[in-house]
Amino acid sequence: MKTRQLGKTAKHNLITYAIVVIGFIVVQLLSSAGMISNSLSGQLVPICCYIIMAVSLNLTVGILGELSLGHAGFMSVGAFSSAFFSVCMQETITEPWLRLTLAIIIGAVAAGVAGLLVGIPVLRLQGDYLAIVTLAFGEIIKNVLNSLYIGVDGAGMHFSTKDSLSLNLAQGGRVIINGAQGITGTSKDSTFLMGFILIMITLFVVLNFIKSRSGRAVMSIRDNRIAAESVGINVTKYKLIAFSISAALAGAAGALYAHNYATIVAKKFDYNTSILVLVFVVVGGMGNIRGSIIAAAALTILPEVLRGMNDYRMLIYAIVLIVMMIFNQSPQMVEMRQRFTAKLPWKKAAKADAKGGK
Repeated sequence: MKTRQLGKTAKHNLITYAIVVIGFIVVQLLSSAGMISNSLSGQLVPICCYIIMAVSLNLTVGILGELSLGHAGFMSVGAFSSAFFSVCMQETITEPWLRLTLAIIIGAVAAGVAGLLVGIPVLRLQGDYLAIVTLAFGEIIKNVLNSLYIGVDGAGMHFSTKDSLSLNLAQGGRVIINGAQGITGTSKDSTFLMGFILIMITLFVVLNFIKSRSGRAVMSIRDNRIAAESVGINVTKYKLIAFSISAALAGAAGALYAHNYATIVAKKFDYNTSILVLVFVVVGGMGNIRGSIIAAAALTILPEVLRGMNDYRMLIYAIVLIVMMIFNQSPQMVEMRQRFTAKLPWKKAAKADAKGGK
């Protein structure tokens, strides 16, 4: 029985990986054939970022069962810390792939530490406190970055919260973080290939965590906190692990996003971005990693595809959201899908094998 269960889990994970690989190959073929417009081609890296964001947020919302409204805050921590590193190291590290790899690691670590600091006091509480604190965290980070000025010269690093002139930089010094203008001069190192690799790493981390001992403990906390505590599960510890992993992955997505543009500003990572990612998770199905991937890709591409229908674009977008919600969440639709999939040949074969095994 245990062997069959492991086989089923591995098969489910392989299907998820296969969907991403097939999507990558199809896009590459369409791109090489010139069948993808320039505007849509420019959206490929952001789509990868949003997929990573949706999968990582699903770990908090769907698997952990806690509502987070400041996921873009962790994304901004990863974006700014990685962009700061890249701007400082442009002359030292000349290989773009190496610089981007190190920047992503730095962004993930910085966001993971931020998630740890936010989670330590909040995850001990019950209720909607995490939603309130993460919402506040996102707004605090945005406002801090908007008022932060950092420059570098021969004497070292200079900080100010007034303006760039207050840095008093020596001749040859440069401003790296310029308040509301953000960071300018970031090398555009991000590629669709790097986005694909980062999605696969994210899926590997999340899917393996879900099926691990820690993941099962997290899901038991989500289902019944009191019962989990009664059997000796350290609730705060496992919630903190899941939340920190989610934040770190959001930071990695932020690093990838920051290196797709020459300028990165804090206002991009506002409350609306957090809600957008939450929409991806809810539409794709909470706890459904595969659904998050499809929803993030589809709902990011859809506005670009409908750009020619400017008057009706948001109306069609809203209708698609409602239809997907009904399809994913309606009990009748869920039952109908289950009846349909039960009739598929491979499902029948698996059921026959299960009966034979008994």
